Amino acid sequence: MGEGCPVSVKEVLIVSAARTPIGKFGMSLKDVEPQELGRIVVEEVIKRAGVNKDEIEEVIFGNVLQAGLGQNPARQVSIRAGLPYEVNAFTVNKVCGSGLKAVALGAQAIMLGEYDMVIAGGMESMSQAPYLIRNARWGYKFGDQKMVDSMIYDGIWDVYYDFHMGMTGEIIAEKYGVSREEADEFSYWSHMKAVKAWKKGLFKKEVVPVRTEKGELEKDEGPRPDTSIEKLSKLKPVFKKDGILTAGNSSQLSDGAAALILSSREKAKELGLEPMAKIIGFSSASVDPKYVMEAPIPATKKLLNKLGMKISDMDLVEHNEAFSTAS
Repeated sequence: MGEGCPVSVKEVLIVSAARTPIGKFGMSLKDVEPQELGRIVVEEVIKRAGVNKDEIEEVIFGNVLQAGLGQNPARQVSIRAGLPYEVNAFTVNKVCGSGLKAVALGAQAIMLGEYDMVIAGGMESMSQAPYLIRNARWGYKFGDQKMVDSMIYDGIWDVYYDFHMGMTGEIIAEKYGVSREEADEFSYWSHMKAVKAWKKGLFKKEVVPVRTEKGELEKDEGPRPDTSIEKLSKLKPVFKKDGILTAGNSSQLSDGAAALILSSREKAKELGLEPMAKIIGFSSASVDPKYVMEAPIPATKKLLNKLGMKISDMDLVEHNEAFSTAS
């Protein structure tokens, strides 16, 4: 190794975690800026860990819909949360993978000895994404003009094939022979598991309530306790005329934020922090954009191979359920 490089890779621990409730598009969190949601979770993870703010050396946040948010939203979060100006911060945009990429980057910084304590997470307000008027800067001589929905264009539109991301879910359904009935059944059980978990109080510890002018949001607005297979089966396809994806078996538009405190084992021991988990690996993979919904497959294989493990070694597998066909 070159001069100044670490001779060993440090262990990375998760010592604190928190998230806001997930708000439905246009509902309880629609008037809360994503930077404010980020501030709330950053302050909460620091409070839960019981560490001083000056122990944090960097803040990394994933954020996709940045139009109109101002420079470097992660830096805004850091300063709003009262962290010292000397704390570094940067924002990551890897679309749906932004928050986890922020965690991976924070872990890498600790592994390589650059930092000992990093806050990493993600924040998003689809409700607050603005409309854009292209070319308005130079004025219009006459005629109608078009407004572009930045929530759609910057967030859920495939720029390579020029179609809604929902079409990638339809493509996967066709490739793997997923039926409408299977998609609806998977979606139904996904909602039921979330509803049951909330009733059991399983999410309560990880969630920090968000107070708004209209009251306080304490739980996720997405799970539908009153849904049924029958109700799901009556919904019309939304992305393709003869498709199988509906508003009921696709993920909703949402607002929310989450954060972790990552620490080297040495720093955690020094501060007397009890680790929640240890990060042992992470991987990314890319595929043809129209097959993006199957990208977790090569990413998972890559990671398991790197760690010398098998999928059967896992006790719990969580997947970003963009569309039921993908999961």
